[in-house]
Amino acid sequence: MSESNPSGGRQTDRWLEPGRTNVQVVYILYLVGFAIGFTPLIGLVMAYLNRGKAGGWVETHYTYAIRTFWIGLLYAFLSAVLAVVLIGFLLMIAVAVWFVVRCVVGLQAASRNEPIRNPDSWVI
Repeated sequence: MSESNPSGGRQTDRWLEPGRTNVQVVYILYLVGFAIGFTPLIGLVMAYLNRGKAGGWVETHYTYAIRTFWIGLLYAFLSAVLAVVLIGFLLMIAVAVWFVVRCVVGLQAASRNEPIRNPDSWVI
């Protein structure tokens, strides 16, 4: 039998290892969260686990993805509170659009092997 992993270590799929594919999976899990509510949490855990391991341009994507989750959660909470005065329903739509746009921007940059210009931004 031929072994594809000559070092003897455990072989994992590429999407689990820090890098471009893993970052794209994180963004996709975030987007799938609109249909299946818990997948953004899986993406968040993956981003936290791989944030210090990647280096280079990929590191900016992990920071951006983590901030997208937490800032989105804050915006969603504020929208829910403001739903009492009916403005929150419009804000919920704005938060959803903001979240999708950030994920798409991240996916596009990752597919071009480019860093996020300002990963600490609160906007796009």
